[in-house]
Amino acid sequence: MNDEQLYTVVGDRGSMTVFEIYIKTSPERLWAAITDGEMRKRYSFGVGTESTWTEGSEYRSAVPGVVDIASGENVEVDPPKRLVQTFTALWSEDVKAEGTSRVTWEIDPVGDDSCRLRVTHDQLGAEANSELWGGWPMILSGLKTLLETGEDLTTPASLMYEQSQAR
Repeated sequence: MNDEQLYTVVGDRGSMTVFEIYIKTSPERLWAAITDGEMRKRYSFGVGTESTWTEGSEYRSAVPGVVDIASGENVEVDPPKRLVQTFTALWSEDVKAEGTSRVTWEIDPVGDDSCRLRVTHDQLGAEANSELWGGWPMILSGLKTLLETGEDLTTPASLMYEQSQAR
């Protein structure tokens, strides 16, 4: 998104959160980390995301046998630059009641060896449940750690899901 693009309010759903992080990796490797279900589990609390990653295709995110996390549609797919998805949270009745929002992943190369990743979660209700967007800092920190070191990052959320899978 650049300064000329306007933020569009859909109905009364005008709240948004924007996260920006710099990662020492290539756009192709970052795209793969976002779209590979097994790799995604490593930085997203054990949550895998399955899809064909084509425009108009559906995706589902879950910890199999434990909890469904989200579902939606891949509205725009432009590898390795941009992914726009609808997002319907499924992990609790409270977040299900929030309805559908939108997540936009934008990858921009920086120099020869790094990328800027901007994740915009918008079309949220004015009083949206913070659970909808509160996990992004842990997810993006885990993504950065995995791509830069090859290691998984321990976060409060990863520990929570690890404990729930052990039961």
